[in-house]
Amino acid sequence: MWSFKTKSKVNANQRIFYGLLIAIVIFACSIVMATVVKVNGGFVPTSFITHVTMFTLSLLVIYWMRENVNFRIAVPGIKKIFKPILYGILATIVVNGAMTIITKMIGAPVEQNKVTADMSPVQVFLFVFILASIAEELLFRGFLQNLLTPLKVKRMRLLKREISLPVFISAAAFGLAHLILIFTGVHFLFLLKIVLFTMVLGLVAGYYQEKYNNHAYAVIVHMSANLLALLGAIVA
Repeated sequence: MWSFKTKSKVNANQRIFYGLLIAIVIFACSIVMATVVKVNGGFVPTSFITHVTMFTLSLLVIYWMRENVNFRIAVPGIKKIFKPILYGILATIVVNGAMTIITKMIGAPVEQNKVTADMSPVQVFLFVFILASIAEELLFRGFLQNLLTPLKVKRMRLLKREISLPVFISAAAFGLAHLILIFTGVHFLFLLKIVLFTMVLGLVAGYYQEKYNNHAYAVIVHMSANLLALLGAIVA
């Protein structure tokens, strides 16, 4: 059994197993909570309950496992945020753009993101750009990736960058979590686009969090990706 108080007793397999298990439980609880706590329409979307629950449970488990979770957050340097922002935006454009082209080429319908389609710019700003970015990053990078920090000695090269095992695992978990969209009846190609996009976004967010040992960079990358959704809502 994993002793949360004794770092020496925690091996790599235990970290991966318990990390993924806890992340899955938190994600599942967040989804279920949104079905239990009803939002009476209006300004606050159902996703608000999901992300507030995710944020709260992630924060609690980070504190509970603080001796094993290498969580650090600080105000980032201004000169160091430009590349994370740029790559967050590029990940959004490249993956979504490529998948949209492929979808059109095979004659499949190009679907809009149902989460933001009916939102006003203010709603997108508050509940997607701010809340979703913070809550999702706190779970997948703040908790899961930071829990796996001792495994970062295992690395591989990807596009001239060394990506560690914790970054890969947290990115894969983040992407696969979006398979939940299959229950909303979306087209397979739209689902594939979202999964691939979130995995790539997770790699970028995780890379910069690990590079600077600062969770703020993961949130910045995520917000950069959601910035395009915000701009889309503004100009729509």
